[in-house]
Amino acid sequence: MPELFSNSSKSQGLRTYDIHPDALQLVSEAMAREYNVIPLEVNGQVLRVAMANPDDVMAIEALAARTQMRIESVEAAAEAIREAIDSNYREQGELEKELSRIQVASEVTEEELPTGIGAINDAPIVKALKLIIDEAVKARASDIHLQPQEDGLRVRYRIDGTLQETHRLPLGTAVPLMSRIKILANMNIADRHHPQDGQFSVVPKGRNNSMDIRVSIIPTVYGEMAGLRLLDKSKALMTLLQIGFMPENLAEYQEMLKVPQGIILVSGPTGSGKTTTLYATLNTLDSKGRNIITIEDPVEYRFKNINQIQVNSRAGLTFATGLRSILRLDPNVILVGEIRDAETANIAIQSALTGHLVLSTIHANDSTGIVARLLDLGIERFLISSALIGVVSQRMIRRICPDCAEMVKAPVAEQKAYEKETGEVREKFLYGKGCKSCLGSGYRGRQGIFEIIRMNEELRTMLLEGASISQFRVRAIQLGMVPLSKDGMHKVKANITTPSEILRTTYKLD
Repeated sequence: MPELFSNSSKSQGLRTYDIHPDALQLVSEAMAREYNVIPLEVNGQVLRVAMANPDDVMAIEALAARTQMRIESVEAAAEAIREAIDSNYREQGELEKELSRIQVASEVTEEELPTGIGAINDAPIVKALKLIIDEAVKARASDIHLQPQEDGLRVRYRIDGTLQETHRLPLGTAVPLMSRIKILANMNIADRHHPQDGQFSVVPKGRNNSMDIRVSIIPTVYGEMAGLRLLDKSKALMTLLQIGFMPENLAEYQEMLKVPQGIILVSGPTGSGKTTTLYATLNTLDSKGRNIITIEDPVEYRFKNINQIQVNSRAGLTFATGLRSILRLDPNVILVGEIRDAETANIAIQSALTGHLVLSTIHANDSTGIVARLLDLGIERFLISSALIGVVSQRMIRRICPDCAEMVKAPVAEQKAYEKETGEVREKFLYGKGCKSCLGSGYRGRQGIFEIIRMNEELRTMLLEGASISQFRVRAIQLGMVPLSKDGMHKVKANITTPSEILRTTYKLD
């Protein structure tokens, strides 16, 4: 049995193992998933496979009957086998096969689409869309972009925050694909001239649970483009430690959550993990002893014992009107998906001043920028000072791929940036050189970096006395606030990410 499958490194060894294509051809993906095995290599009439239970006689006999070969089994972690199946069985050929069956035309009308359940399920375009979604789930993508261009339909996946082009399809497939998406998301299939939003659920291949997909479609000069957000329900169960809070920041944030009334605001650009942080926060709160109500647009994940409300502007249910109604339902904790306007900001602040713990997101560049944003929305300084418990600014950074990480001498600019934040002189840092596990990017997975200010009497007094935002920030740092760039470089020091990644995500004009 190879050393790479020893008990101490079952997952690591399988990720870096060079699996032979001829071995993969002998065992179908369906069979590999059924028995949770991955074929490794062929040696004469012997097929070596990795199994979570190498003594599973039924699986070995089934593989032997299918391949007509003698099976040699080695042990590997069950999760590592599932990852290997996802990364090694690619469906590009199958996708092209389905697309070749589509009658490509410049226009497809509603009448030309398949009718009847049987016809729809068997339609090549249905299978093609399912393959695109299954591939995205395998690749750990958070979004799928279908973008028509002059020479074809561009399919891109957002993986670890970065867009990667995966397919280039004939332009004629765009209309039937968009029509299929509209059917699933209950949109108007005949309307190709207005933006539309919707949602549907699928069960991706290899999974037992369903996944929600949020859809936005808008017309462009070459036809309609679509953005599909993949909402993995398992991510809603992440803890604050898992999303990247360092012990000191976590302790500070948990102290803020102990305050029974007031408002805590989380800021960051789109895709910075604000909602994930708030959901992880909800998981830490006592939902049995307290009445927790959320109002969101949209409700991305659903929780037990928490009352969640979906914004519906057409029905007159906005953040502001919903928040007013929530206050009559005796809540202890209120989560407002986003503070977008002065009316919502005012009601949220008033709610915080009348005995409720309010959690919300707001768009600002950093933690002190949150205060500036509230002032810009017309909130009085004395109200901010009284209601604000604390603020969090965050970004998402990519983690170094553990399967291809190696120490490399960094460019001078990165060395200087690291030295500025940590005071430590260092030339070499851990970088991913790119491998199959990370799709050549050198990164695999993401986590957050954070900047937290917990309000105290001195900071409240500064606000009341009209201190500038820059003065407020300087004093917050003096009192112990760790800036985003410094928290990021601490994660570089811990070999979690690279200096270039921190510079990329925290760069701002001075």
